Amino acid sequence: MKKNKIRQIALDTETTGINNKGIFYEQHRIIEIGAIEIIDRDFTGNNFHTYIQPNRSVDPKAFSVHGISDKFLKNKPIFNEIAVDFLNYINGAELIIHNATFDIGFINYELSMLNLQIKNILSCSTVIDTLLLSRKIFPGKKNTLDSLCSRYFIKNYERNLHSALLDAQLLAKVYLAMTSFQESIDFFDDTKEKDDFSFFIKKKKNLHFSKIRWASAGEKKLHKSYLKYMMKKNKKCLWYINE
Repeated sequence: MKKNKIRQIALDTETTGINNKGIFYEQHRIIEIGAIEIIDRDFTGNNFHTYIQPNRSVDPKAFSVHGISDKFLKNKPIFNEIAVDFLNYINGAELIIHNATFDIGFINYELSMLNLQIKNILSCSTVIDTLLLSRKIFPGKKNTLDSLCSRYFIKNYERNLHSALLDAQLLAKVYLAMTSFQESIDFFDDTKEKDDFSFFIKKKKNLHFSKIRWASAGEKKLHKSYLKYMMKKNKKCLWYINE
């Protein structure tokens, strides 16, 4: 029986501006959408990217963030011209968005002005908000996209200015790093002998082996102390053995 492939899309937008509370309001519009497709945790290259002519000027504060000018947007398509292609692209996918309220609010506002059946992208897609997820993993810490890139050693040197496509690419990498612990460790195929280590090597093509460095007595002590802390905090730790 074949397992259904999991299709996810890391998505980001840039806009003409925001209000003082950091959320959308009706005077501002979307000017860029960037989306990166991931299927079964692999990048497919089937991405979506477009700039949009918003029929209004870009706020100076927003321009200082993304550098997208009115002149650059002058001959770009309006949202109505890209809406159907965009909705077809995200249909049925699990959207990965950082601070999803912001992007969903803007997209739904754009949809509300069109003569389409879909007025809310949540009716055709589900959403994972990586900001909420990161706050659970790193409570009390700064959880901006830049901070998460730094925390997970993801290079973001090119991010001098915000870009929906670049930010979606970084977000996709951050999400995969944040959720790497969710992958099941399927070492063996049931159709093969479980002691056939050569098959295991062939299946895991990206394995890299290096010289084993055994933990020192001090490192073992620190590790045991950390496991004890995890046991106390979560009431459960699979690796903790009370000796």
